[in-house]
Amino acid sequence: MKNSIKGLVFATAVAALTSCGPGEKPPTGGGESKPSVVIAPEFNADSAFAYIDKQVSFGPRVPGTKTHADCAQYLINKLKSVTDTVIVQRGTVTAPGNRNLPIYNIFGRINPQSADRIMLFAHWDSRHIADQDDERKNEPILGANDGASGVGVLLEIARIAKSKNPGIGIDIFFTDAEDQGMPEVNDSYCLGTQYWITNPPIPFYKPRYAILLDMVGGKDAKFWKEEGSVVNASFAVDKVWAKANELGYGNIFVNSTRAAIIDDHYYVNGMTDIPAIDIIQYNDGATGQFPSYWHTHDDNMGAVDKATLKAVGQTLLGVIYNENVQ
Repeated sequence: MKNSIKGLVFATAVAALTSCGPGEKPPTGGGESKPSVVIAPEFNADSAFAYIDKQVSFGPRVPGTKTHADCAQYLINKLKSVTDTVIVQRGTVTAPGNRNLPIYNIFGRINPQSADRIMLFAHWDSRHIADQDDERKNEPILGANDGASGVGVLLEIARIAKSKNPGIGIDIFFTDAEDQGMPEVNDSYCLGTQYWITNPPIPFYKPRYAILLDMVGGKDAKFWKEEGSVVNASFAVDKVWAKANELGYGNIFVNSTRAAIIDDHYYVNGMTDIPAIDIIQYNDGATGQFPSYWHTHDDNMGAVDKATLKAVGQTLLGVIYNENVQ
């Protein structure tokens, strides 16, 4: 979604097994039954980048188009290969302009027998117009960073977690129709997530918490603590930002809070009892603005940086593989 600080600001009163990530050290100390830190597997940024490139190769992923349906089938097949089971939720949502859009919410489960779970999610559609561009404003964009980057990181995390058990259930959720709204129309973004909440495919679903990835591949990206995440799930924010700092990514995951935004996590927090946080790029933390290529035709593979993908992916693996450490 992300329009004007993504456009809409809401008022707040309202974690040793394989190779070590950058800055992460093996546990020390004698005679303990459990290590104080589990060393997570290595995140492969090249693999995540390839997953992003594959999505972009289909073209704009606007619901109702052939490119969208083709990419949906790719994601379903790929998620089946890196998770234990996949649920595909098909439905129809109404976007501004009375556009009835067919959607695919794609939900993959690792260790589905476990009652203890973490949900990781990202939207996979791309915007239907380039409303922030000076040219071709009414044409759809590729959304390499805004959409595909989060999905690419999560596919790589799923591949790793499927091959090396993290000791907890992991759910990977690719939500549709996040970016088909208009800023002047309330609740017109995040339509796939809203549909998933009101039509739950898994009754009584309650993971420990949920982490949303949105625009997580930009060069020189900074991830500030989004205020809505802090208000609703400060413990999860603390887990992620502390792990990032421990791994040497404190310059990317900035220990400072910035303005709340409306994104998929907003509806999870507001419409369920699942605490959810958002990892999203703020181009300038003071103003909450987004990168210059946001909602333009420049949001292509040139906007995606492997170093940022590495920082995000390694941080999340560090959190996941340490979740059950006492």
